Amino acid sequence: MLACLGLLYLVASYYVIPYGWKRYSLRHPELEEIPRITRTSNGIAGDALNVEMVGGERDLKKLMVAAHWYPADPLTLRSCLEIATATALKRPYDAAPVSNLYLFGRREDLAFEKPVGKNPRARHHVRFWRAPTTDEEDRAVWIGAATYDKSVGLSHRTGQITHHTAADIDAERDYLFVDLEQTGGLESLDIVDGFHTTLEGKNGGGDPWHTDGRLFAAVIATQ
Repeated sequence: MLACLGLLYLVASYYVIPYGWKRYSLRHPELEEIPRITRTSNGIAGDALNVEMVGGERDLKKLMVAAHWYPADPLTLRSCLEIATATALKRPYDAAPVSNLYLFGRREDLAFEKPVGKNPRARHHVRFWRAPTTDEEDRAVWIGAATYDKSVGLSHRTGQITHHTAADIDAERDYLFVDLEQTGGLESLDIVDGFHTTLEGKNGGGDPWHTDGRLFAAVIATQ
């Protein structure tokens, strides 16, 4: 029994896993230097990355709107007051702002959300950062973190008012791509296994997350 386990370990460690990473690098070389986790403004680990879109900014925006995911308002005092009022009065705010997270030394370049009902306490949302490198065809690469806001409460880390996120970030990743595929605007979709080797953690608000480690990578069809 021990001999069999040892043999399985050797095969997995020295052949299967290295082969998988070799294929991963050949198919997505632009991901090799990409961090796996975003950061808050204080440097605390934030949301885990789980999506990649390849294509121009205009095409990405058109695709997201076609999928009924709307651009989020900038995070300002006015928008913060508006989301607080909308939450208290349980009225819709389809373009409610999202808190800033950081990757490549800067906050998100784009953020989109999809409302749930008439109250901004719960919503689907995704942040995107343009990667410093392009893909093998010199197209823009957008790395994103899709998460589901399930409620509003106090941060477990700072005590500040914030959205609490659902732990199953894979469910939100999958939900986003169901919407995107229904638009007919994807040229291709690839699932990158092993993007995450750490499969659980906590975000900047102290909310737990877990993942199967896969990243969904899509190319946007050009119009």
